[in-house]
Amino acid sequence: MGAPPLASWPWDNLGTYKYLLCAPLVAKAVGGSAWERGSPDHWCFLLLLLFVLRAATYHHWNAFSGMLFLNRRRRVIVRDGVDFEQIDKEWHWDNFLILQLWLAAVAMYAFPSLRRLPLWDARGAAVALLLHVAATEPLFYLLHRALHRGRLFSGYHSLHHSSKILQPSTAGFATPLEILAISGLMAAPVAAACAAGLGSAGLLFGYTLAFDFLRAMGHCNVEVFPGWLLETVPAARYLIGTPTYHTVHHTDKDCNFCLFMPLFDLLGGTLNDKSWELQKKNSAGSDDIPGFVFLAHLVDVMASMHSRTVSRSQASLPCRATPAAVLLWPVAFASMLVMWAWSETFPVYSYRLRGGLFDTWVVPRYGFHYLLPFAKDGINRQIEAAILRADRMGVKVINLAALNKNEALNGGGTLFVARHPGLRVRVVHGNTLTAAVILREIPEGTAEVFLTGATSKLGRAIALYLCRKRVRVMMLTASEERFQKIQDEAPPEARQYLVRVTKYQSAQHCKTWIAGKWLSPREQRWAPAGTHFHQFVVPPVLRFRRDCTYGKLAAMRLPDDVQGLGVCEYTLERGVVHACHAGGVVHFLEGYEGHEVGAIDVDRIDVVWEAALRHGLRPAC
Repeated sequence: MGAPPLASWPWDNLGTYKYLLCAPLVAKAVGGSAWERGSPDHWCFLLLLLFVLRAATYHHWNAFSGMLFLNRRRRVIVRDGVDFEQIDKEWHWDNFLILQLWLAAVAMYAFPSLRRLPLWDARGAAVALLLHVAATEPLFYLLHRALHRGRLFSGYHSLHHSSKILQPSTAGFATPLEILAISGLMAAPVAAACAAGLGSAGLLFGYTLAFDFLRAMGHCNVEVFPGWLLETVPAARYLIGTPTYHTVHHTDKDCNFCLFMPLFDLLGGTLNDKSWELQKKNSAGSDDIPGFVFLAHLVDVMASMHSRTVSRSQASLPCRATPAAVLLWPVAFASMLVMWAWSETFPVYSYRLRGGLFDTWVVPRYGFHYLLPFAKDGINRQIEAAILRADRMGVKVINLAALNKNEALNGGGTLFVARHPGLRVRVVHGNTLTAAVILREIPEGTAEVFLTGATSKLGRAIALYLCRKRVRVMMLTASEERFQKIQDEAPPEARQYLVRVTKYQSAQHCKTWIAGKWLSPREQRWAPAGTHFHQFVVPPVLRFRRDCTYGKLAAMRLPDDVQGLGVCEYTLERGVVHACHAGGVVHFLEGYEGHEVGAIDVDRIDVVWEAALRHGLRPAC
């Protein structure tokens, strides 16, 4: 049996090209200089402006819903994030805005008097408000109840209820039939005011944006009304639907059908009596303590726009430069200046795994800040404050990411463990698993490798591991003392496999390069054709040589049972995290008691790798 009529959008196959449907109106507005008040096409400009403002309303409510640092305690349904499945399903949630834009344009053509509305008429606003209460609200109530019955629900409204976690985008996630019905209810009060000669552009904008604002708020999954308000003014319970009120409808589909005014649920006998008690509880907030925290930092200005609070859709894709991101770069740069003044880390997203809550917190510093000598102490103070905060909260593991564990900055985390020997939270750099991932990429039978960044934390561990396997390691380092120290750590029978070199020319016949230090195109020229560049350097090495291959940064795919994950970690694919992040996850899941800071314990590389596989983590490649 086929889908019922008006159950799918006719432009579904267009994808993001659907916005070209607005092109005729844009062309007309541009051709007629519609932004000028005296232009006969000024109405076209107003409709497009309203379209943009409506989209911005939902976008900002979506951004607010993703601000974990502001609203975690007041989340009212599921306390996790929105996963990739729901994001993809709701990707084209704004279809209704395109449809309603064209419905409004048709109305303007059909009724020319609408093109000449005055700026404002208070009488029209009063008429529209009265008709909304007397007609739109009760009619929506009856329509909504009807959509919950039989084939209307299974063929149409079940799509809206298929979203597990309410989001502002979910408000527009509906079938064309439902949107047409809602459009008629939205238009009725404004149309009546215009028919009475009391219409205005202010009414058109004000009523529509207020409607969108309340719809987005009701679906935002965050209780925004204080409990004392509904207790102090009991009548307010029936005049405004809170996010909790609408949440109850999505958990119990036979109650709370009203649009914005629970009064009609009261009159219809469908009001859930627990709504107010639950609203009071949600408004008071409750703590949800993470067991694991991944402490990251901002990479650069472009990457700062790859955030759940900027765009839910873009954050669900690997970070990349897009035309929109380039246009917004000045805004992101201004935000960077604000972030520079910020002094406290904040959570940005979370997910659940094996019953534990896993958080990602961000230190409000960009990558280049870590290169400024005068910024070192300030950054360490922020990292230390985050560790102590996690310790007070009862977090089990805090995982230092990227430059937050830089050797020159804090000795790979040893600074904080030495300062606070009584820490209950375990400080972890996760590099043991990073080393394991890099080493597993090296093919069996490899006899010789060339290693840059050879005396770094990871370089040392890789060199010592490979020499035990009788692999000759050419360690590029200018410091004979640091090389000698590492060689002395190797078993006596394996020391001969560690060879110090000082020039890239020494590797001109070696086809396995491990880059722990950035390689310029000139330096890459010394690699023979067919070389594979493994790497653990940020930013990644440029793919300069067409006759060579390049590995990606060490990463692992999270287990399949991860829940609530809807954000990609920097440039990585969905569900994939950097190996150091995965190392912290393993530390938490295994319940290791000690810290993992400073030098990597080579004897634990295989142990941690096997533990990762046992918990369902898999290599990303």
